[in-house]
Amino acid sequence: MPAITVGAAKVHYDTAGSGPRLVLVHGTGSGGAEMVWGGMLDHFATTRTVVLPELSGSLKTVDDGAPLTVEGLVAQVAAVIEATGDGPVDVAGFSLGGTVAAALAALRPELVARVVPIAGWARSDHPAFQQTFALWRSLADDPRRFGEFATTTVFSSTFLGRFDDASLATVNATMVPDEGTLRHIDLDVRVDIRALLPKIQASALVIGNAHDACVPVGLHRELAAGIAGAQYRELDSGHIGFAEQPEAFLDAIDRFLA
Repeated sequence: MPAITVGAAKVHYDTAGSGPRLVLVHGTGSGGAEMVWGGMLDHFATTRTVVLPELSGSLKTVDDGAPLTVEGLVAQVAAVIEATGDGPVDVAGFSLGGTVAAALAALRPELVARVVPIAGWARSDHPAFQQTFALWRSLADDPRRFGEFATTTVFSSTFLGRFDDASLATVNATMVPDEGTLRHIDLDVRVDIRALLPKIQASALVIGNAHDACVPVGLHRELAAGIAGAQYRELDSGHIGFAEQPEAFLDAIDRFLA
């Protein structure tokens, strides 16, 4: 896996497939790109060169442990884009990655042709957002409950109703309160990129989730409204829409990027 130095970080990234580049930016969780995008990689790689940066806070990227910033993560994604060829490229990001993708389009417009923020947000001062993430962070000393809370907030109750006990336990165990995940959460609750949104020149598709108990759906809608000319698609799902509505999710992105 190649790596580049960006400030105090040695940022790893991976590529797959061939064709025009599509950069996929992961969200909160030390599992990084593989945890978020693994199930969709084959789909995108059939027609594109998929670029998967591992941001600070993920297990595969090492840095000095300083508090994360949106601007710092933008610099990491920008450096990976430049390391893999000339811009502009298409960029999609999930959750915190959606926020980073939108900020990248604003701060480095020459690198972004089209941008797809998925379940992202432009501000975190929403009371429900703050209470949800404060409660989640307060469970860091109890890994089992930390994982259970994450699962409960990122999936809709309808979707969770399909799980048996063994499957649910497996999913719960994927989110752990390690240092990288807690650094991501610390950034999640400090996000405010509203001033950047009017600077976005790239074509944008914002994907929101009607039953998101993690990031209020109103924040998805606000993000779309803040980007001039942005399309908005709302899935009948919880926070991880590509798990609950995979066909609708992939269809929306494929149609937009086509």
